[in-house]
Amino acid sequence: MLDQPARDQILDAAERRARAAGYHGFSFRELADDVGIKSSSVHYYFPTKGDLAEALAKRYTERAADRLGDPDMLAPGEGAARVASLFRDALLIDDRMCLCGLFGAERDALPAPVAAAVAEFFLLILSYLDRAPKASRGDEKPAAMLARLEGGLILARALNDPNLFDEATGSPGI
Repeated sequence: MLDQPARDQILDAAERRARAAGYHGFSFRELADDVGIKSSSVHYYFPTKGDLAEALAKRYTERAADRLGDPDMLAPGEGAARVASLFRDALLIDDRMCLCGLFGAERDALPAPVAAAVAEFFLLILSYLDRAPKASRGDEKPAAMLARLEGGLILARALNDPNLFDEATGSPGI
């Protein structure tokens, strides 16, 4: 049986590093040092980096789904606001990129299962935005909104100016 706290600590350390430097921006040895274990223990839970990154992307997607909730139960415009808050919080609270946005940019360098897990995040967001009731001014397509959010996050982080996120995306409240 897996020791969930150690496994979760490894995933937490990997997420911090991956959201700062991407798929190739961390090693098992660094994660072991972060958690205070031997690198062989990281390999116990995740035999390969691909296994770890796939689990990371799946966990990230599950957490996003849990936070967003059921799109069919929302007031008009609330779905877009909830999705925007995911990205805004990545910037303002975590001071990090969206994990799947960063991995998505690295798609050609990812193992196929990792790329598939990353795609699931984007499909979740697109489906959520498509199903959520639209606000009266909500003619924007889900893909355009998602691109605007990811782009706004990149712009704000690249120029170290969180206000650019709101300017680029129309957040808060989208």
